[in-house]
Amino acid sequence: MPKLFAPPATTWAMDGREVDLLHYIYSRPDVKELRGNPHKVLVAIDEYVDKHQVLMNIGATKGAFISDLIAARKPSTMIELGGYVGYSAILFGDAVRAHGGKQYLSIENNPEMAAVANQLLDLAGLRDFVRIIVGSSDESLEELIEQKKIDRIELIFIDHWQELYLPDLWLLEQLDVLVPQTSVFVADNIIMPGAPKYLKWVEATPEQKREMLAGLDVGTRRPDPSWVYETQVSKFDTTWGKDAVAVTKVVGRQ
Repeated sequence: MPKLFAPPATTWAMDGREVDLLHYIYSRPDVKELRGNPHKVLVAIDEYVDKHQVLMNIGATKGAFISDLIAARKPSTMIELGGYVGYSAILFGDAVRAHGGKQYLSIENNPEMAAVANQLLDLAGLRDFVRIIVGSSDESLEELIEQKKIDRIELIFIDHWQELYLPDLWLLEQLDVLVPQTSVFVADNIIMPGAPKYLKWVEATPEQKREMLAGLDVGTRRPDPSWVYETQVSKFDTTWGKDAVAVTKVVGRQ
């Protein structure tokens, strides 16, 4: 087995550990047993985290919570913003496929992380179902919609940079792909590191959002404060500490 990379104690991601994960996985004596088995690939990633280095994965508790949501809503297409090493794409992509879905789209801005994710998805037997899109979240979403590869949001997992949560929601509002009683947003890391502006927006009434816009820099976005959302925040104990997931359902316009 290759010597495992030992990153400095002051770093926690994108310091070589993600590529080291690939060496660990593909050097395992049971690697052939992992092929085509998403669950076993996830277990192997978890073992790497337990024995070697922490990774920014969704984790078992929050992962099970979102998998249950997938089972309940049965989306045809699910999108994630922020793919990292592909753990969530394997977990949720397998769940979407198991419940009759057609595709899982994972948008990842870092090409190195996308390459790692693609290798693990290939090992898990999900490359034909999960598509990794390399690029920024906003440009990728716009292209998918303009090219009519998606015409509505069913279930979207938001797990990239927290400062992009709200601008990307505003983008989807202006692109007119939200469907009342159908579109659902699942936002991770609501407590740590936190996404207070996003949470304030999805919890506000249309009147409150109109007042908020007077003091917000929206850049080129065209937020639509008329959308009514229903948001439930669920808290979890994680490897990193206390965190929460916000599940937001699109109710309609007012």
